[in-house]
Amino acid sequence: MMKLLCLLLIATLFIQGGLLEATSVTDASAQGGNLGGLLDQKYRINCPAACSRRCSKSSRRKICFRSCTGCCARCNCVPPGTSGNTHLCPCYARIRTRGNRLKCP
Repeated sequence: MMKLLCLLLIATLFIQGGLLEATSVTDASAQGGNLGGLLDQKYRINCPAACSRRCSKSSRRKICFRSCTGCCARCNCVPPGTSGNTHLCPCYARIRTRGNRLKCP
């Protein structure tokens, strides 16, 4: 019986320790802490789905999709709708080609 209580206590401590780590990571990100890209990797959006929605009405879907997925991978956001709304994703709106044209559709 004593061994069972000890195991239960140890398991509880491990679980609580894991929860404390998770809350400290989210608290640090909410306060603007730099976590070395840990949260960026965890909360990536589904770029192919977002870009297929964005490029659904384009006349050149494959080209639109290719450039959109590159921009999405870099910025981790895609503006809503099929065109415009780039003010909702500033990084997406700033990327330019070598000819200084907007790269992201």
